[in-house]
Amino acid sequence: KASWSEWLLDLKRRGLQSGPLLACGDGAMGFWAAMEEVFPQTKHQRCWFHKMGNVLNALPKSQQARAKKAMQDIWMAATRADALVAFNHFVDAYSAKYPKVADKLTE
Repeated sequence: KASWSEWLLDLKRRGLQSGPLLACGDGAMGFWAAMEEVFPQTKHQRCWFHKMGNVLNALPKSQQARAKKAMQDIWMAATRADALVAFNHFVDAYSAKYPKVADKLTE
């Protein structure tokens, strides 16, 4: 957290007037804790590349290609409504047999 806070505070010192509207990152807890402290209004979004990797690693190899396509349908959707449909489809398809996989996507 300390190194991320230092970096974010340096951005402020160099003239960043207000925090970013959205920050995208991996699961580095220090980054998110520092962002919350320095720029509390910034919304957080998990990086889809990292999210997909975590979800796919929880599945057997035989299921990974199908799940990857289903997750791509979410983040590549044309509208929020289409993304929610794809998201719900993924959760419905995997929650019964692979509840931890569905949980990884929904967290």
